[in-house]
Amino acid sequence: MADLTSDHTSVAPDAPDLRKQDTPTPGGDRAQYGMCAALAALGVVLLVNAAQLNPVASTNDSLGPRVVPTTLGILLLVVSVLYAFDIRRGGVGAADEGEDVDLGAKADWKTVGLLVLVFGVCAALMETLGWVIAGTILYAGCAFALGNRHHVRGVLVALGISLATFYAFAIGLGVNLPAGILQGIL
Repeated sequence: MADLTSDHTSVAPDAPDLRKQDTPTPGGDRAQYGMCAALAALGVVLLVNAAQLNPVASTNDSLGPRVVPTTLGILLLVVSVLYAFDIRRGGVGAADEGEDVDLGAKADWKTVGLLVLVFGVCAALMETLGWVIAGTILYAGCAFALGNRHHVRGVLVALGISLATFYAFAIGLGVNLPAGILQGIL
């Protein structure tokens, strides 16, 4: 008869043991307490800013502008306190088992650098070339940095997305993105 109480799962010698990550540490994790402090600080900022809002007397708006930020600030303070109690009791989040991430892999700084470069070029050329061309450079450049090697298709899809967002902002929202050198054509 097989022993049903023992754990028969095997872990590769070089793989990190994810079961150890779910074990609560006494007193909690300082990073989680930092998140509690950040939530509490955001709640305090909301409450202070809400208190500085001028009341608006209107028959259409009986609540005024203070209600939403005050409610959110109070809720953030409550959540941060409850989160701190949970951490103190040893609560930890479950590890992501569905993620296909190699925790031992090094960061891909080449990709990060390419993405930063593409964003910088797009920001620098936005006024001169306009959104459609700069957006096409942005989308095609990001696709290339993330591994797309179908350059013509990537540029065509990027152009389609740039045109769609240009007209969605202009027609749908009434916000004019810079047309740049295509002024009068678009």
